[in-house]
Amino acid sequence: MALQLKEIQAPVSSEMADFEKKFRSFMKSKVYLVDQIMSFIVKRKGKQMRPLFVFLTAGTTGEITERTYRGASLIELLHTASLVHDDVVDDSNYRRGFFSVNALWKNKIAVLVGDYLLSRGLLLSVDNEDFDLLKIISQAVREMSEGELLQMAKARNLDITEEVYYDVIRQKTASLIASCCAAGAASSGAPEESIAQMKEFGLNVGMAFQIKDDLFDYGEDQIGKPLGIDIKEKKMTLPLIHALSNASSSDKRRILRTIKRNSDDAEKVKEVIAFVKGAGGIEYAKKVMNDYFEKALSILDNFPDSAYKKSLGELVRFTIERTK
Repeated sequence: MALQLKEIQAPVSSEMADFEKKFRSFMKSKVYLVDQIMSFIVKRKGKQMRPLFVFLTAGTTGEITERTYRGASLIELLHTASLVHDDVVDDSNYRRGFFSVNALWKNKIAVLVGDYLLSRGLLLSVDNEDFDLLKIISQAVREMSEGELLQMAKARNLDITEEVYYDVIRQKTASLIASCCAAGAASSGAPEESIAQMKEFGLNVGMAFQIKDDLFDYGEDQIGKPLGIDIKEKKMTLPLIHALSNASSSDKRRILRTIKRNSDDAEKVKEVIAFVKGAGGIEYAKKVMNDYFEKALSILDNFPDSAYKKSLGELVRFTIERTK
């Protein structure tokens, strides 16, 4: 049975507490409105999974240093900036059950706040000459943008193949976790080979993480998330792609027509879910997810045993056994 997140954090619990203070200081502004919004964002942070990957990876490959704190902060600043901008693009009023920045302060301020977070991250790296960390994380931000655009381009025709799907989730999700692990290794003074291994480790974790998320759409092991959200948004995920690839041409046409025309109809969405389950889409996606999980764990075998490494393995297990 997977450990709880608090138990997984144990080897770096004091570092994570210190990180929160340092991160708040990096977000400070002399402008009251900006400072007010920064406090709002910090109070509504999630599970802090990204900094946890950075610290555990640094501990696994070498020593946790001041650069580790800056690497984790850079990732959080740039990622938070992208989330604030995403909410504007999606016209979304909620983020993790709370009002989004754009809902409370309108789009113009939200865009500028995203720009502020981005500039704080860049300056944090430039001022400390952490150019290697900046390169690792900037590449991830570029890939996330490309992945989002690739998905949007393909979604119009619902013609995403399995290969394109892997490209999308590698760029949209896995690249960020890969950058967390690479930055953690780089911050610890690890050699290039170890940094590359940890980047590959993070990619495999990210792929497994996203497939797990896709399975929630079909009610697999999930708590609280409504069914069929991805189908309603016309997102082609692995269970559906696999089911369609094995369907007769008439079934394929029927399902695609349903998604295009009736994705707001709850009964029609249930039909699509039943089709995917009946065609083995769920089992296939679980197998692929577990393959990525095993690849990630096999990469960890290259590093010496430690409390950090053990927790890192448990964190990977947590990502695929979570229920929300």
